[in-house]
Amino acid sequence: MRFDGWIAGIGTASGTRVVLGHWPRSPFGAFSDVMVEHADGERLLLAPTRETGDFVAATYRFDRVRTVPVVVGAAGPVWTVAAGPLDLRFTVGRRGPLGLLLRAVPGPLAALPAWAALVDLPARLLPGVRTRGSAGGGRREWYGARDLRPVTGVAAAFDGSDLGPLAPVDPPVRFGFGSVPRSPALVRVTTTVETDAGPLPGGGAPAAP
Repeated sequence: MRFDGWIAGIGTASGTRVVLGHWPRSPFGAFSDVMVEHADGERLLLAPTRETGDFVAATYRFDRVRTVPVVVGAAGPVWTVAAGPLDLRFTVGRRGPLGLLLRAVPGPLAALPAWAALVDLPARLLPGVRTRGSAGGGRREWYGARDLRPVTGVAAAFDGSDLGPLAPVDPPVRFGFGSVPRSPALVRVTTTVETDAGPLPGGGAPAAP
């Protein structure tokens, strides 16, 4: 099952860390979801439908799952997210050398699990980052990064409480086998999930890379 889109990993001064998945192409159609880990360690998934919530919760680990509308907008460098109790606005900056290097990798190559496996060792130079591993429910997962841009600013509130200014994603989030980069970033990515759960939702085929 292939998911093509963006992952944003953001830390805040309150200790709450947020991971946005924005997927224009997936076996479920276009959707976005948000993973939130609070300072006390509680892990929350905000998903737009029961179907997507069930799939994500079976692949990662959460203490609570809520089904809420998740609306994502992007206007130039500014992204906005409205997801139930979470209101988020963040700004991305110019890509650095690593982003330029990832952009040079052909998309079809970057989407291959074999490529993600090859770059797993150098990716581990970034604390907590993994590009392949075992997911929940006996699944395996590969992340093929295709671009990286820094997040340079954030305004966020949860249940109306301000989460404070931008901060490193520290400690690392604990949703799966790896975390997002410690420095807040927006990553263009193709994620492949291997599952033996049977046919894809709706009987469809994985989205093309």
